[in-house]
Amino acid sequence: MFDVALNVLPIFLMILIGWAVVASGYLKPEAGIALSEFVFKLAVPVLIFRTLAEADFHGAFPVRLWIAYFAGVAVTWAVGHIIASQLFRTDQRTATVAGVSAAFANNVFIGLPLVDRLVGPKGMVAVSILLAVHLPIMMVASSLLIERAERRDIGKQSEGWYALFRYLGLNLSRNPLVFGVLGGIIWHFSGIPLTGVPKIVADQLAAVAAPAALLSLGMAMRRYGLGGNAALASSSSVLKLFLLPACVLVFSKLLGLSHEWQAALVLTSSVPTGINAWLIAAQFRTAEKLAASTITLTTGFGVLTVMFWAWMVG
Repeated sequence: MFDVALNVLPIFLMILIGWAVVASGYLKPEAGIALSEFVFKLAVPVLIFRTLAEADFHGAFPVRLWIAYFAGVAVTWAVGHIIASQLFRTDQRTATVAGVSAAFANNVFIGLPLVDRLVGPKGMVAVSILLAVHLPIMMVASSLLIERAERRDIGKQSEGWYALFRYLGLNLSRNPLVFGVLGGIIWHFSGIPLTGVPKIVADQLAAVAAPAALLSLGMAMRRYGLGGNAALASSSSVLKLFLLPACVLVFSKLLGLSHEWQAALVLTSSVPTGINAWLIAAQFRTAEKLAASTITLTTGFGVLTVMFWAWMVG
């Protein structure tokens, strides 16, 4: 367990440092915004590109990986929605945000650095394959469910499937992570080795992706906090930190994934709630405080629960 702590604690210490330099006034919040853009638009896409370009898949079948992860997401999301709507008697929009907050892991800013540190290259391949579909699936599901909830709560007229998928398509077509995934896959199957100057540049940018991502996340945490719905946010946090990784572990074993892929999926599902949960809530102007509180709680307690899951997967 001590060895696990030595590997997990630096991840969360980097987040704490990012938070402290902004909270103390040493750096302005705008610095965190700029660093986050660098991470999301350049460093992480290059890291994903390099990982997939150099990957050795050994005939692995990624569909089983996707099923294992998203089956866990579906179970956790459903439980979060039911608890919010039936136990806490919330409206359907708030229940949907509770579900997405419990099921939307911060795979990019925490999951990638964590898996890179604890599992290594084979684990990074698994996370990169997951990221190829994670954001599109989560965004589509969230948008569809919240729009459905709005129709049930306030009788809002549907804008139609075309308008929704056009909006999602435009957003995904401008998403740098999509470029990294597609570029890495194309380079991989081209058979051209990644060597020379392109290799050096890719390695240098990929090397700064993890620390920069963690620092930028900590700097961004200043804008969140415990904004309300403490009991419901605590419920969503427990589901996020325990139920989601437990479900992913069970489905990964049932589907016979390799040990490295199991470890990668469990670890990336065990990390705190991603900022995208708050962005989705803000986009639909519903339950923003619930999403923000869940992000804060899962990040605060995640240092302990991630160590537990890291120990569980060896």
